[in-house]
Amino acid sequence: MENHVVDLDAYSDRIGYSGPLDPTKEVLDDILFHHVSSIPFENLDILRGLPIRLDLASLEDQLIRKQRGGYCFQQNGLLLGVLRQIGFDVTPLSARIRLGLERDQTPPRTHLTLSVRIEGEDWICDAGAGGGSLTSVIRRHSSEEQITRHEARRIIEDGGRFFHQMHSDSGWMDVYEFTGEEMPEIDREVANWWTSTSPNAKFAKSLMTSRALPNGERIGLLNDNLTRRHGSTVLEKRTIQSAAELLEVLRTEFGLDFPEGTRFGSGEKPWPTS
Repeated sequence: MENHVVDLDAYSDRIGYSGPLDPTKEVLDDILFHHVSSIPFENLDILRGLPIRLDLASLEDQLIRKQRGGYCFQQNGLLLGVLRQIGFDVTPLSARIRLGLERDQTPPRTHLTLSVRIEGEDWICDAGAGGGSLTSVIRRHSSEEQITRHEARRIIEDGGRFFHQMHSDSGWMDVYEFTGEEMPEIDREVANWWTSTSPNAKFAKSLMTSRALPNGERIGLLNDNLTRRHGSTVLEKRTIQSAAELLEVLRTEFGLDFPEGTRFGSGEKPWPTS
C-alpha cells in the first residue's frame, strides 16, 4: 500500500472545490462533480509515446501540478487516493467499457471504477469513463432510475453481471459492466500496461478528450471531430482543420496546454491529419 500523501489543498484548487473534506455522501458527490468538470479525460500521452505511471505521487504530479488529464486508471487512481485520505471507505472495482458495443461483444476488463461505502450503503463514483463519466454518485445496489447532474443512470443485473447504463433519447445504453470483483493495484498495473502500450488498444488508435461542463453539457474531441452536446442533443459539431487549431481547442476547451508544433500519434496519420 502506498504511503504517499496527496496535497489536498492543491487538489481542491485544481478542481475548484472549497467545501468541507469530510467522509459524507454530500462531500463525495461535490468532489466528483468538481473533479469531472475540471480535469479532462484524455489519452494524449499514449499518442505521444510517453509512459503512463500509476503510483499516487506520479498521478498527483500529472493531474494536479502539471494541470493535465488522464483516463480511468489515472483519474480514478488519483480519486481513490484522495478519498481514502479524507477517510472514505473505497473499493476499486474492475469493469469492461461497453459504450457502442452490443451485448454479444466482450471488451477487455480494462476499466477501473470506484465503490464507496457510506453508512452501510454503496455508491458508484467514476471520473474516468470519458463521455460517460458520472457527475453525481449513484447507488450501486439499485435498479431504479437515478438522476444525476447530467444524464439519468441506472444499474441493472443480468446473469451475475451488473450493467451501468446511461439514458439517451433512444433509451438506455450500457456504459460499462462489472461483477463486483475488486481490482487490486497489480491488476491495474497489468491492465494499464496493455491499455497504454498495445497497438490493438483503443487509445493507440484514436485521440480522445472529453469534459463534463457545469451547465449540464458535455464536450468531446474524437480525432479531428469536436462535439458539444446536452444529453443526446448535439449543440455543436465541427472538424478541426489544422495542428494549430487542435492545440488551440485543447487549450481553450479542455485546459490542456501543449507547445507549438506538438503532434499526437505516429505513422502516416497523426492528429490532425491535415
